[in-house]
Amino acid sequence: MGNARLQSIHVHPVKALRSLALREAVVEPWGLTGDRRWMLIDDGGKVVTQRRQPRLALAAAEFLPGGGVRLSAPGREPLTVPVPRAVGTVVVQIFRDKVDALPAEGDAVHAWCSAFLGTDVRLVYLDDPATRRPVDPRYALPGETVSFADGFPLLLTATASLDALNSLIAEGEHADEGPLPMNRFRPNVVVSGTDAWAEDGWSRVAVGEVDFRVAKPCGRCVVATTDQGTAERGREPLHSLGRHRRLDGGLVFGQNLIPVGRGTIRVGDPVRIVE
Repeated sequence: MGNARLQSIHVHPVKALRSLALREAVVEPWGLTGDRRWMLIDDGGKVVTQRRQPRLALAAAEFLPGGGVRLSAPGREPLTVPVPRAVGTVVVQIFRDKVDALPAEGDAVHAWCSAFLGTDVRLVYLDDPATRRPVDPRYALPGETVSFADGFPLLLTATASLDALNSLIAEGEHADEGPLPMNRFRPNVVVSGTDAWAEDGWSRVAVGEVDFRVAKPCGRCVVATTDQGTAERGREPLHSLGRHRRLDGGLVFGQNLIPVGRGTIRVGDPVRIVE
């Protein structure tokens, strides 16, 4: 582990849209600054992700000063969306959680998103990540919160584990779908210089100046079968994970992290296993 390094950092300004690669990022208690502070909801207030709408992989969001985003997608003119004023929240549902959020201001924003997906959706903003959404208490300490991420502040993956998974895919009946890139797994931090699956044994890890608790392995869903460049779906990696990486009824790849402190992480930072 002496050569383990932070290979890349990724954030997702709007949940389920394309990721952005950064050279450095600030770690806040609920995740990397700006990661998944925006998301789409349907007309019933439920989160819309690539599970239902793989086409979201083709859309992108860039950060704007102050927390706003600039949306872009094929066939659409780019659209600037400022952080909404705190004039009243709506209750949204993200999986099992109900969370207060601010709707984006102006009908044009919702019309833009709805036209791209061909169904009625709205864009909402998490205005207060420090209080709005607790982390699952089975894995968290009191007061720990999370953004609009699936369940935990950060997701870590390892290049050696992806190499091992791609070797399993190459030996299987859907070998033509591999090798898969890391963006299939939509991580926040990617670590190099470890043994394959070494992260399974970690309980606390330090990335540069910031410590993290390892909460639990990350269960994978149909999103991992979605080509992030074309939005087309295949059978892998779920087929191979189902044969080789099944844990407690789930198919796992990567580890969910909860920050122990604040700080800045940078590409190239050393990664240490604390325990």
